[in-house]
Amino acid sequence: MQTYHDLAYVTNGRSRQKLDLFIPDVGKKWPLIIWVHGGGFCAGSKKDHVPLAYLEHGFAVASLNYRLSQHAIFPAQIEDVKAAVRWLRANAKKYRLNPHRFGAWGESAGGHLVAMLGVTGNTNTFDVGEHLDISSQVQAVVDHFGPTDFLQMDTQRLPGGMVHDPPDSPESALVGGAIQMHQDRVARANPITYVTREAPPFLIVHGDHDPLVPYQQSVILYEALVAHGVPVSFYTVIGEGHGNFKDPKVAEITRKFFEQHLKSVN
Repeated sequence: MQTYHDLAYVTNGRSRQKLDLFIPDVGKKWPLIIWVHGGGFCAGSKKDHVPLAYLEHGFAVASLNYRLSQHAIFPAQIEDVKAAVRWLRANAKKYRLNPHRFGAWGESAGGHLVAMLGVTGNTNTFDVGEHLDISSQVQAVVDHFGPTDFLQMDTQRLPGGMVHDPPDSPESALVGGAIQMHQDRVARANPITYVTREAPPFLIVHGDHDPLVPYQQSVILYEALVAHGVPVSFYTVIGEGHGNFKDPKVAEITRKFFEQHLKSVN
């Protein structure tokens, strides 16, 4: 494969506004999987859990860094992700990518960001900076156990699970204050706020024993997508928690989803 590290997707931007790109050696117009890492919006790296095995299945892979909550509060994170998508599309010819076959995949905080990316793709919401004449829309979204409505997380959490309402929680840090005291900011960071039938196909995967992001967070997103007629599949990982799934079906259905939505259409 051809590997490009630390490509700046914002001109003269911050150190976190960079991505790594991995492309199969031969061929052109590869469908692209855009990987967005987790880490509670305050940690993590584009080096974490990058799905490089997908190169063997005929995909290119981009892995993004984005500004964390200690660098800037929301919406900086989704602004960065959308800027990266526009940059990748603007440079698709140079890197042998198919600009019409972009998929986004994230876990935990990254799941939240790819869900936000998917539901705001047909608007200019959160599009700032360069390449504004180029769409930040993706054609498929895989959300692995991402949060959605922060205000409901404590009522949905498992006994002994992570508490989200305090001002030092990851979600509070993301919006710049205790979430229950800033409900307007939370609504702006909630992908359900933006769901329309124009959203791309979604695959949602969540463990029903997740102690960090309650399982019901994915249920309410799924229900919102269904209500608006968005093609969506929801796979429950029975008895498992926050990622590192042992269920082999997770990898199988994720790969089949990308094959279907990024390869079966010219």
